[in-house]
Parts: sequence; structure tokens; C-alpha cells
Amino acid sequence: MSTLTDAAAAAVTGAGAREITMAQALFDATRQEMQRDERVFVMGQGVDDPRGMFGTTLGLHTLFGPQRSFDVPLAEEGMTGVGIGAALAGMRPIQVHQRMDFLLLCMNQLVNMAAKMSYMFNGAHRVPMVVRAIIGRSWGQGAQHSQAFHSYFMHTPGLKVIAPTTPYDAKGCLTAAIRDDNPVIMVEHRMLHSVSGLVPDEAYTTPFGRARTLAAGDDITIVGISHMALECVRAMRLLGTRGVRAEVIDPVSLSPLDVTGIATSAARTGRLLVVDTGWLNCGAAGEIVLQVLEELGGTVAVDVARMGYQPTPCPTTRSLEDLFYPSASTIADRAYTLVTGDPAAPWDITELERTEISEFKGPF
Repeated sequence: MSTLTDAAAAAVTGAGAREITMAQALFDATRQEMQRDERVFVMGQGVDDPRGMFGTTLGLHTLFGPQRSFDVPLAEEGMTGVGIGAALAGMRPIQVHQRMDFLLLCMNQLVNMAAKMSYMFNGAHRVPMVVRAIIGRSWGQGAQHSQAFHSYFMHTPGLKVIAPTTPYDAKGCLTAAIRDDNPVIMVEHRMLHSVSGLVPDEAYTTPFGRARTLAAGDDITIVGISHMALECVRAMRLLGTRGVRAEVIDPVSLSPLDVTGIATSAARTGRLLVVDTGWLNCGAAGEIVLQVLEELGGTVAVDVARMGYQPTPCPTTRSLEDLFYPSASTIADRAYTLVTGDPAAPWDITELERTEISEFKGPF
């Protein structure tokens, strides 16, 4: 798969950078931190299988031994408790969930335990734990295996929530998360694992709370969360064929959120479209729109809109999936209407979308 966007590559400076996939970038970050700090370990269902969680944990159990990279039983709540206990004891666990859907089984541990521990003990105890939660569509996963619950965790004080899109930010964010003394939920869309980009060889961190501009423009600001940032870049290119210059922003970090950076762009363009990989009701898109409007305080008039999942559980069939999820064409149409007041003629990107989705074949 080609690089996400040339603008994202501009973040990489210095010698030693190479083009790798997001999966390789996540593996790099994990391996380097395990080498740097013996307290770091990886646990999760399938982390030591022949595919190594989409390649992100491949062979770590061979490199560091089965005590530092190991499979766990189908007991999400109990295993999360093990991770929290290890973190409280001074370790730095990385817990990997190949489907975010089943973090619902861990909500008491994450929301009532991990998130509140530092507050309840006045900072005397901390939970330096990373929870990698993989989301996304493809091959008919349907209502129970394709959901994204990042807004649930954005709602909870004490949890940091990140959702990087580029390989560069994926490596930097995971490194920063492992080194953070607080619990971090890292949202990974499975269709981003094979996206490639320039990534430095050496270890580095990407700061939380700082959005990244993937493409510059003056007519409208489009914010894309996780995989939707990729679709927004495609939409930007489609809009360019109609003379509309869109600025595309990847929030990278959802909690903390770079409200000022997004608001500055929206104030300049006068229009803001936020595209989420989740439902709209009480979701991340609405929260970003509201915080931007509060930040601007009525000093600048900004037209706003949001897009996300249709208000129904995810369908299984491909034809219904195409209606359920936002795509480059529907994003471009909504943005074009926001800029001009008129809907656009049909956008011809069927082949591009089909190629993208067909690359994911499943975890096993």
C-alpha cells in the first residue's frame, strides 16, 4: 500500500528513516522499549501466534522469552486485572486486544480501577499500562466484531486515548504510551496496519495532545479520526478536482485533544467537518465540534458538520457495509455541499475503495 500522504512524511527528519508499514512501526516501538526497559512486557490473545497480531508482536516471545510476551486465556476482565496489578507493582504491561468490542468486558477494571488509582491515592500509586485496542471493518465481521468505543474512554478522566493514523505517529505514540505513568488506550484500525510511511530507525516519542496536519487548504477543515483520516485525504484529492482546497487534520490524540490547533484551522477556513469511525450520538465527532466552537467563543462564524456510522449495528453484507461507513466519496460530497451549498455530482472512486478493503484478509 502506498504512503498515506506526502504531508505526513514531512514530519520525519534526519538520517536513518525508512519506509515501513504501521504494523512494522508498532513492532519497532515495542521491541525497542522492551530492550530499553526490562519492565515492559506484552500480553494478549494471539500475541505469540504465527502472525503475531497483524505482525505487530511477531516473534517477541522468541526475542525476549515467554515471560515477557505471552498468550492469555479468554478472560478479558481477569487479564486486565493482571495487567493493572503488574503496573501497580512497577511493571509496564502492554495488553493487546485484537478486537476493541471486548474491552466492554474490562470496563470495571479500566474505568473504576486503572483510571482512578492515581487520583484516589494522591499520586502515590500509578498504573503505567498500555491497552492496544484494534478496531475496523472488512470481511463481514458484523455487529459484534467491528465496533470502535474510543468515545467511551474519552469520557473517563484518568485515561489517555490515542488513535494514530501514520506509521510515524504510531511508533512515536506507542513509545510515549509505554513510557507514560498513566493508563493509555491506543486505538488501531486494522486497515491502517498495512499503510506505509517514513519512520526513523531510532526511538522517539510523539507528544499527546498535538494534532497533525496531513494536507493544507483554505476552503474547509476536515478532521478524520483513525482510518477516516485516510478517507479524508482521498476526499481532499477528489475535492481538488472540483476546485475545493481542503485542509485535512489527524487529531492523533483524542484525550488530551488539540482543540486549539483544530480551532485555529477552522477559524481560517470558516468550515469544519469531523469524520469519525464510530457512531455520532454522544461521540467523538460531536465532542470535537463542540469544543472547537467553545474555543472560538463566537468570535468567528464557522459552519460545522459531522459524519460517522449510520445509527444501526454494523451490517454483515458488503453492500450494506458500504452504506454504513463513511467513504472518500461521501466525505467529499458532504464537504463540497458545506463549501458551495450544492451537492456534488457522483464521485468515481469505486475501484480505489474496493482495493483498500480487499487487502485485509482476517487475523488468522
